[in-house]
Amino acid sequence: MNFKNKKIILFDLDGTITESGEGIVNSIEYALKAFGITDYNRADLFRHLGPPIIEIFKNEFGFDDLKALEAVEKFREYFREIGIYENKLYDGIESLLKSISDSGRKIVLATSKAEVFAVRILEYFNIINYFDVVGGSELDGSRIRKGDVIRYALNKAGIVDLDSAVMVGDRKEDILGAKEAGIDSIGVLYGYGSFEELKNAGAVTIVGTVEELGKVLIG
Repeated sequence: MNFKNKKIILFDLDGTITESGEGIVNSIEYALKAFGITDYNRADLFRHLGPPIIEIFKNEFGFDDLKALEAVEKFREYFREIGIYENKLYDGIESLLKSISDSGRKIVLATSKAEVFAVRILEYFNIINYFDVVGGSELDGSRIRKGDVIRYALNKAGIVDLDSAVMVGDRKEDILGAKEAGIDSIGVLYGYGSFEELKNAGAVTIVGTVEELGKVLIG
């Protein structure tokens, strides 16, 4: 499919723009330690990255709603001061953002991460000026479903022509959320998801590298 005519490019953050796994996993471990949980495989935590953090505590560790909320608060204790910076841009992503921006198209961030943290990350890497809109979740846990975040970001950007937009992400939540919001999607394999996951979720196109992503978006 030709994505070069898409005027609005939505990006996920973790696993798509930044390689954030170390900081997120360290923050999860900090929270688990507060609950006395040590019986897990650290490598497995990387495979769970993608869904909202509260869902990881509930689905992978069996926390109930209240305990999961408490775990998220412990997660943020570490993340807001340290974990947020245990992070790096994927090679080539800044050049891609610049090329898209220079082409006159809008770039929109759509992440389940708290919006306040997303803004800090974009500012830290000095790439926030490439983004016309930053859309994320609220600290109170609202608007964490990816479909809701994407719709929120589209509305915030004033986008009514859904055919003009495409979502780029590395996990099934990005692909399913895009489908729910009525837009096309591109899956990327350099993040935390697998080809099977992205294909089964219904990604229109799947690319392996940032370079390949640039080819389908820019040419």
